[in-house]
Parts: sequence; C-alpha cells; structure tokens
Amino acid sequence: MIIHQIVGNKATNACDGLVVDILEIEWFEATKRIQRRHTNSGMEIAIKFTQEGQRLHQDDILYQDDKKVVLVHIKPCEAIVMIPVSLLEMGTICYEIGNKHLPLFIQDDKIMMPFEMPMFRWLEASGYKPEKQELQLLHVLKSNVAPHGHGSSSLFTKILNIASSNE
Repeated sequence: MIIHQIVGNKATNACDGLVVDILEIEWFEATKRIQRRHTNSGMEIAIKFTQEGQRLHQDDILYQDDKKVVLVHIKPCEAIVMIPVSLLEMGTICYEIGNKHLPLFIQDDKIMMPFEMPMFRWLEASGYKPEKQELQLLHVLKSNVAPHGHGSSSLFTKILNIASSNE
C-alpha cells in the first residue's frame, strides 16, 4: 500500500471499534519522506510524501477503512534529558546543542536529544545536570529555515536598502 499523505490523527479521528495496526518507527524515521516498512501485523506500507516538510507524528493515521486503522507509533529510545532552571540556561543549552548540529526536542519544559555519551559528558563538564532516560522523542525543534526570496532580492537586502535610504 502506498501512502501519499496522512489521513488524520487518533486525537481528532474516532478509531473506536476498528482493528488497530501499528507502524513502529524510530524518531529519526519520522522525517523521512520515502520509506518502505511493515506494520506489526505484517502489512507492507510504502510512504511517499511529495511535499517538503511532511513528517510523521505519534498516532498519525496512515490508513483507515470501515474495519481497520493503521497508526504511527514512535518507539522510545535512550535520550539525554535536561530541565533548565531559567530562560538563560534554556537558551544557552539550546544554542550549544544546536551549534553542534544535533537534533533537539522540547517536551514538557524539558530539553531532550538522542543519547550520545560524548555529549552527555560534555554537558556534565559544562555544569549542567543531564539525565539519561528511555522515552519517546516527539517534538523536534525545527531550527532550519529554508531561505526564501521576495522578488529579485532577499528580504534582508530590502531591509538594508530601506534602512540605508533613511540615513
């Protein structure tokens, strides 16, 4: 079965009385636009998202008919978890981790990332209090912004031109 788009989510669509089949994925597979997987019952699913930015979320519905529903389940994994004590600490931690180009997740006032021992030790050595936990990484912090243009020049160039003409 080829899936081109998500049907909905269990939180907003009724699944009562339907046979639930689960497609288990790792956190890093949620952003893959093309993949071939099998559900827990053995059903083959080919995901082929054509639009930029499409990603899978916990409890997304990939298929639904009058008897069956296929839901996404993001598997728990080992993660580094930190609870910042201030906005300054939150900003500093996010900056440092982002500066190393590592994925960052924010859930329930916690900063999380996939577990890597070198990063765990670096955070400890830097005075933070990281914890190692097994949990689902669900809400990735989107930090990459695609460049875009407005006409023949960028927005930044237009702002610079306006600012320099006012001098």
